[in-house]
Amino acid sequence: MGVGVEDASRVGACLRQLLEGHRLSPSQRRIARHLLERPHEAVFMTSVDIAEAVGTSQPSVTRFAFALGFTGFPEFRDHLRAALREGEGMEAEPAELNPLQAMVNSELRNLELLRDSLGDTRRLAEVAANLAASRPLPVIGLRVSAPLAHLFGYLAAKAHPDVRVVDTPGSTLEDTLSRAREAGAGWVLAFGLPRYPRELRDGLAWARREGLRVALVTDNSVGALAEHADVVLTAPVSSQFAFDSQAAPSVLCAALVHSMIYALPAREQASIEEFENTAAERRLFLPE
Repeated sequence: MGVGVEDASRVGACLRQLLEGHRLSPSQRRIARHLLERPHEAVFMTSVDIAEAVGTSQPSVTRFAFALGFTGFPEFRDHLRAALREGEGMEAEPAELNPLQAMVNSELRNLELLRDSLGDTRRLAEVAANLAASRPLPVIGLRVSAPLAHLFGYLAAKAHPDVRVVDTPGSTLEDTLSRAREAGAGWVLAFGLPRYPRELRDGLAWARREGLRVALVTDNSVGALAEHADVVLTAPVSSQFAFDSQAAPSVLCAALVHSMIYALPAREQASIEEFENTAAERRLFLPE
């Protein structure tokens, strides 16, 4: 049992539209992925069918429907069927796009949202200048946010004289922030992307208690961490993959490093060129 290619594409587009903007658990993402891979069957499947196919329980399928804003699975399926009958005013995605390509499309939309949000760069420039002036500059990233914190720290350290990345929560985080404040730090940069660790919230509260101002890079300006920050920079995260994809936050990280570098004194900016000169002499990199 199934539907035609064009109708299946319309159902798939409806599913992706429903999934955008919702936080799903790993098991719920498995259900979503199963449906996205079979849009031609989705409108006919029962919650029992899906539970057996995915290897989960029927209540888990019901909770999946709840997470998308429906009263239960039947209402969710009726919504898909309505999209099939009426199109819901949506254009079907090109039939040649497979589910992974459609997921990449969601990231392209996120990058477009980030691009549009940077139409006025004054706020980003102000944050970058504050980070550039903080000596030392502590940078926090816990769990899934740790790689972005390390990326920022690695790049920023090419010019900023004292960047201190911390990816360990608890007393280690608190000690690092306290020592940074004693050494003269005025700001701390934190990366807080879903899922948000409780330890990060506690660390930001500690930072403000110590007198540090907090710049937070996250995906939601009114999320659980925002109340503990002095300034929030946002970039959307895609939740359509098995695990979150952070293309837009990564680009925002690069934009923030870029702006901070040019906010540093000229003598510190010159250290980048000095590194390039010594790298060539030491043959650190393979010839292109």
